[in-house]
Amino acid sequence: MSRALRRTSLWVLLLVAALPLAPQSGAAQSAPPVTLVKAGRLLDPRTGNVLAPAAVLIEGDKIKQVGSPSQIQVSAGARVIELGTATVLPGLIDGHTHLFLDIVVPPEAEMQRRLNPLFAPGQLLAIVESPTKRAFIGAQSAREDLESGITTVRNLGHSGIDGDTELRDAINMGHIPGPRILASGRKLITRGSYLQNLNPALADAILQQEFLLIDGADRARESVRQNVFQSVDVIKVTADENLTVAELRAVVEEAHRQHLKVAVHAADTVSIQTAIDAGADSIEHGNEATVEQLRQMRTKGIFFDLTPTFYDDFYLKIAQPSIVISPAYLAARASSAARNRQRYDQLVERVLKSGVKVSTGSDMCWFWPGKTRGEASVTVFINLQKAGMPALDVLRAVTVNAAEMLGWSDRIGTIEPGKFADLVAVAGDPIADLSELERMRFVMKDGRVVRNDYAAR
Repeated sequence: MSRALRRTSLWVLLLVAALPLAPQSGAAQSAPPVTLVKAGRLLDPRTGNVLAPAAVLIEGDKIKQVGSPSQIQVSAGARVIELGTATVLPGLIDGHTHLFLDIVVPPEAEMQRRLNPLFAPGQLLAIVESPTKRAFIGAQSAREDLESGITTVRNLGHSGIDGDTELRDAINMGHIPGPRILASGRKLITRGSYLQNLNPALADAILQQEFLLIDGADRARESVRQNVFQSVDVIKVTADENLTVAELRAVVEEAHRQHLKVAVHAADTVSIQTAIDAGADSIEHGNEATVEQLRQMRTKGIFFDLTPTFYDDFYLKIAQPSIVISPAYLAARASSAARNRQRYDQLVERVLKSGVKVSTGSDMCWFWPGKTRGEASVTVFINLQKAGMPALDVLRAVTVNAAEMLGWSDRIGTIEPGKFADLVAVAGDPIADLSELERMRFVMKDGRVVRNDYAAR
């Protein structure tokens, strides 16, 4: 046999060895694993009803049956998970996060020298440093979110060109642990929205790594198409005084043509109105929303995704453990925090009276000394109760309401047959004490146990 023929034969043998074995004719296909989760209580956030005691039968990655333990029969060999007196809830959903940022608060002197001083320096560093380093930060943030009971997230920008879409795919393929991700790719902005005073020779190259610029309706549509090329799940836009209704409407029309929802960052009344008039699917932040704007949002079915990140002076919580702050700056921050807290309390009161659809997101992108990313994110959810929202409404905002906002009500948000087996459990009653969410004892995603503090008992 010639050397060339031997080489060809070797490649053929290697190729055949790499192919999966075809099932034999008549061979039984392996059945999906069956798991029974038993707990003292199961809370349905949609109705507020509690099933006690409770059992959830899981087949593969889906919920098959929910009822009392006496109602559910399981086959021999099924795995049984005993959670004692714990309360089981649907997996939490973070409607607004930034997994690829981990911004460290800059020193006070640095804060006094720049525009957007708290956010921009850390964001710029994340853009210009190694994308590989940033990918590892995103993977760690995703894992920590999942360990804290956040089983689904909507990542709304600040992940480079394809960071969140690739992380989503890696998680879905089982390469790394993390929540289910809806990825937005690059954020659509007008020039100057986040970073200013960049070196003109480098500015466009820097901005293109993180953003797609809107400059007229045609470019707005093209920006959506560029994100579609990266297989995004949602389009994120930042609205400011420079963005016109016509430009944003072009984004919405093109996104909807591609069967994608549009989330719009809009904090002031002008930007909020632009988002409403353009037909946004959700408005993020919305801190200055008026009674009339909330009425319009309710009429049009626009979701209000509240992000109470800086409630109760979040800045001091993340800054004081790591930097020196002068007494004068501390006093100024304390005074500002009191005013901001009062304004946010009033916003939540208006929202509750309006009947607008409400979800919530952590907007987490900060390094919080002593907390994991997931722990920090869950703490933000609890801020809504501090601002006046009843605990059950907060739970709805991070489960059933958030699922509807994402367009995934048929997959997640409640514990019902046919939905993904995303379950979490806490020791106490989260309606009586919402801070139970900060002490997550059990986490399951897709029928796989991520965390079980009860197993060691």
